[in-house]
Amino acid sequence: MGVLSVAPAARRALTLLGLAGLCAAYVQGGMNKLLDYPGAVAEAAHFGLPLPPAAAAVTIALELTASAMVLIGRLRWLGALALCAFTLAATFIANRYWTLSPGQERFMTANAFYEHLGLAGAFLLVFLWDRSDER
Repeated sequence: MGVLSVAPAARRALTLLGLAGLCAAYVQGGMNKLLDYPGAVAEAAHFGLPLPPAAAAVTIALELTASAMVLIGRLRWLGALALCAFTLAATFIANRYWTLSPGQERFMTANAFYEHLGLAGAFLLVFLWDRSDER
């Protein structure tokens, strides 16, 4: 075992911990929307999504189902790809910092935009890793 090698059990535990951290916002967001469906519908309407009740239901199903796929490992690549696409779409809908005047709100929204791009990139890497023969 090399200096940077990790024992198989520790590798599995760290992988699950990393995936749990990556999916945490989607599990929390999906559960919050599920427990406050009227609020989820209002959020969908606020962002101008068509058919807000359906958009909220699809968002809840996607966040929870795709997160479970990533965490459980069943069709992990598909769950990761779905969360990558969802995150990109949501980022461009909800974090349009370039439309805001300079100031604190623009700064915070730009920060959220780039953080979400990072999440999308991480899900893309999970997709590639899961589809790789080299794992």
